[in-house]
Amino acid sequence: MTSPVNQSNSVVIIVDVQNGVVADAYRRDDVVATIGRLVDKARAARIPVLWIQDVGEGRAHGTESWQVVPELAPADDELRVDKSYGDCFEDTELEMLLTQLEVSRLYIAGAQTDACIRSTLHGSLVRGYDTVLVADAHTTEDLSEWGAPATEAVIRHTNLYWQHTTAPGRIAAVIPTDDIEFATQPAR
Repeated sequence: MTSPVNQSNSVVIIVDVQNGVVADAYRRDDVVATIGRLVDKARAARIPVLWIQDVGEGRAHGTESWQVVPELAPADDELRVDKSYGDCFEDTELEMLLTQLEVSRLYIAGAQTDACIRSTLHGSLVRGYDTVLVADAHTTEDLSEWGAPATEAVIRHTNLYWQHTTAPGRIAAVIPTDDIEFATQPAR
């Protein structure tokens, strides 16, 4: 599969940076600040920012735990998608929105690295999108008490394996926020 036909735009997807998801996340404040810089860069280049919000585990639409963290403020014209599954594409309108925006490249940031981020990375690539994991803009909580590796190791490992992921006609990449250079897209 190749990138979606006749589509050349990019989008930044911010996954689950919600009060009820990142409250206990590893380096929460640093990662949220980095996501803020990424969002600012995207907006300056007229790259759409799309906010994904999980509605599971007590995060019903509109509740405090569902809200995007207060340090980040989705603009009124930025799209939001509620999801119920790890992969942001599953049972949502995400793919339809990306088609409307003529998107072929996704920049993915947010939480949880070892769940929704990984699922969405794979979901994106198998659907034909070039998929960039923003190296310093994703986090997770400490699940080592249940046998998971330390959070820092989870993040490093995800960056490592995604950097070496391949698929025919598609790009999987890992780029730190400061190294991302968006080409300005036409106004919509």
